[in-house]
Amino acid sequence: MKKKCGTIAIVGQPNVGKSTLLNYFLGTKLSITSRKAQTTRYQLLGIHTTPETQYIFVDTPGYQLKHLNTLNKNLNKTVKHALQEVDVILFLIEPRQMTDVDKKILQMIPEDTPIILVINKVDRLKEKTKILELINVFKENSRYKEIIPTSVKKGNNLNELLECARNFLPEQEFIYEEDQITDKNERFLAAEIIREKIFRLTGQELPYSVAVEIEKFEHDGNVRRIFAAIIVERDGHKPMIIGNKGIRLKEISTNARMDMEKLFGGKVWLETWVKVKKGWSDDLRALKSLGL
Repeated sequence: MKKKCGTIAIVGQPNVGKSTLLNYFLGTKLSITSRKAQTTRYQLLGIHTTPETQYIFVDTPGYQLKHLNTLNKNLNKTVKHALQEVDVILFLIEPRQMTDVDKKILQMIPEDTPIILVINKVDRLKEKTKILELINVFKENSRYKEIIPTSVKKGNNLNELLECARNFLPEQEFIYEEDQITDKNERFLAAEIIREKIFRLTGQELPYSVAVEIEKFEHDGNVRRIFAAIIVERDGHKPMIIGNKGIRLKEISTNARMDMEKLFGGKVWLETWVKVKKGWSDDLRALKSLGL
């Protein structure tokens, strides 16, 4: 069998299951997941390699038309840019009719780019016959090369989805090393893991503006020593992260450290603290600390 290698964009509205799907394909938690919408802030490459195929997944932020502040406008631009440069698109939707946002995403996809429509969360449907009804409706649109119903959470039909995506990848040699799973460095991944735990453990309380700055990342044999500052906009946000007697910050740090050890394959010593953002220089320093 000839080798295939290509890029696959995972797109859709916020909280439709994009990051969860990427993590499933990679067999590890690489992209952060949360019930809080728009936690994916950066375009992330996830690389899954088999003997015959290298799948280069592009995990994108959720596209939306509401709450278009500066952050969400920039995230929408990231999505639009990603759609122009890939070999195939996995378009995730929930099991319902297309919304205006879904239609907008579809309009942005180049005409010659193959689209696999992925109807996610079908396990939530009480009447399973509705799945067939939806598929029949979507078949009327010739833009979709395939339509695959699935539950990413339960792992249903995901191997079939992977094989389907392979059909649209070009025949060429692998671009990345076979054991490489992402294009991002460990500093970036450490910051993203901490940010995920913040959103998971603070719920809807904390604004999106929270950031994580890796101030120091050291290797001591197989041990990684990571010093991370959690940056908030104002003093009133600090208690939301620190919690009563520091309990919440300790929980954030413990959960983040455990995920890092699984991802990095070694022991992690993690120290975190919270500080208030002073200005744009902090934002630039945070990006620099991630190697961006």
